[in-house]
Amino acid sequence: MTASDRFFPRPAELAPRAARRSRSEVRARLLRLRQRSLFILQCGVGASIAWWVAKDLLHHPQPFFAPVTAVVSLGLSYGQRVRRVADVMIGVAIGVFIGDLFVHYFGSGVWQIALVAIVAMSLATLMGARQLLMTQAGLQAVIVTTLIAQPGQALSRWVDAVVGGVVALAITLVAPTAPVRRPRQRAAAVVRELSAMLRDTATSLREGDYDLASRTLARARASESMLTDLREASAEGLAVVRLSPIRRRDLPSVQVIASLLEPLDRAIRNLRVLVRRASIATWRREPVPTAYLSLLTSLAEVTDEIAGELAERRLPEASRRGLAAIAELSAVIDPSAGLSSEVMRAQIRSMVVDLLMLTGLPYEEAREYVPESMGGEGPDDPDEELSSH
Repeated sequence: MTASDRFFPRPAELAPRAARRSRSEVRARLLRLRQRSLFILQCGVGASIAWWVAKDLLHHPQPFFAPVTAVVSLGLSYGQRVRRVADVMIGVAIGVFIGDLFVHYFGSGVWQIALVAIVAMSLATLMGARQLLMTQAGLQAVIVTTLIAQPGQALSRWVDAVVGGVVALAITLVAPTAPVRRPRQRAAAVVRELSAMLRDTATSLREGDYDLASRTLARARASESMLTDLREASAEGLAVVRLSPIRRRDLPSVQVIASLLEPLDRAIRNLRVLVRRASIATWRREPVPTAYLSLLTSLAEVTDEIAGELAERRLPEASRRGLAAIAELSAVIDPSAGLSSEVMRAQIRSMVVDLLMLTGLPYEEAREYVPESMGGEGPDDPDEELSSH
């Protein structure tokens, strides 16, 4: 194939490429639709229920804000559902209430729009509102001010907004979006990423590949976002199972995932130090003995096992044996291999403690699995790790 063929494909090759790309895009969109189907169904059902309650039960002639608030609340609550539904509901209620009062007493106009937005957002701020709640208060107040209420309907739109928010909150608690499965999936993803970075670190050291080590270091520094996602998913899961009557039985399972946050945070910080030292070793072309590389590879394999167990909703107790073997090997390895190798060994020993805590052991018991190393050093303390900056 010539250079021109690579950059300017022949017409006969364009059709198959376009067809493959089209099929791939269709599959991706169908998968996205399937993943969001429950969420879309909840929005549709929530809007219809809110309209029915406001129109047929409360006898409001045009309860515009009831279905709108329900859809907005559910639509903006895909992550931290309970907190965001409450934020949107309160923000909409404040905005509609202030807007209705202004329209009732002062009418609608240019200066009323400006004043009602300022008053609604200021009131929401004084109530300790977050950004989302404050924005919703101002937005809904402006909408109300520009939509003239029919005679005798003053304040009814505020009631409609409350109806929509209550319906959205009820749907969130009765039919939550996998509050148990999502935290476990996120935790498994974080641990699996740890395994991949350990494996790439071992490869970069074995092959002297500084570029790979640098890319792995960038991944390690960026992994904090994954931990943030896990924290949010865990907080959402705890909120839902504590409030939802049909999910209360799942509270212990979600609490187990929440307890993994601290050791996972420590493991990621220790990994950053380890990868940073590996990148320095490859840059300086420092030789790293095979025994140290074997520690990294073994730790990557056990970490991958832990990720698999977490994904299957099992506590990875069986991985303790492999972690104990790594700890024992790290204690008898020759400590005279150089600064970079010893720094990495110290971080591996700390990560063993962190990963043992993921298997359900408390910190004190996890430390007991890591024997003293040659030279009389005790197990490394994750609280005393080197700075990763």
